[in-house]
Amino acid sequence: MRIIKKYPNRRLYDTEQSRYITLSDLQQLVMEGHEFQVKDASTDADITRNILLQIISEQESGGKPIFTTDILTRIISFYGDSVQDALTHYLQRSLSLFDEQQKAFQEQLDGAMRDNPMTSLMTEMTKKNLEIWQEVQSSFFKAAGLNDASKKED
Repeated sequence: MRIIKKYPNRRLYDTEQSRYITLSDLQQLVMEGHEFQVKDASTDADITRNILLQIISEQESGGKPIFTTDILTRIISFYGDSVQDALTHYLQRSLSLFDEQQKAFQEQLDGAMRDNPMTSLMTEMTKKNLEIWQEVQSSFFKAAGLNDASKKED
């Protein structure tokens, strides 16, 4: 595990590379899939989550944000609610599935470019994505004690 120390002067120090880094450098580590932990240099407390939130905040303030005001409002409303844990699990599972689907899609797309059965590939991928999404959504609503909203839309 790569250790990053955060000093009182707000500087970040990469102990593996023995140099000061920026939040942009940490963002790049995340994007490259490196595991790291950020520790407060004076208390040795794990502050990784706070630093990641800071990176997200900077990204959200410029360009096109991922989290709309409505999404943020809804997330905040779940804090302290009985479904907070269910929402956390739902978001983790949804992001994992999304990541898996993106990888699978890229692999299939690479194969399709060689073989060119594009129409059947897209149809099959769409069906699988829909089935997985419906399972995740149903699990979330059950865990939250809510009716399955996907049935209401039918």
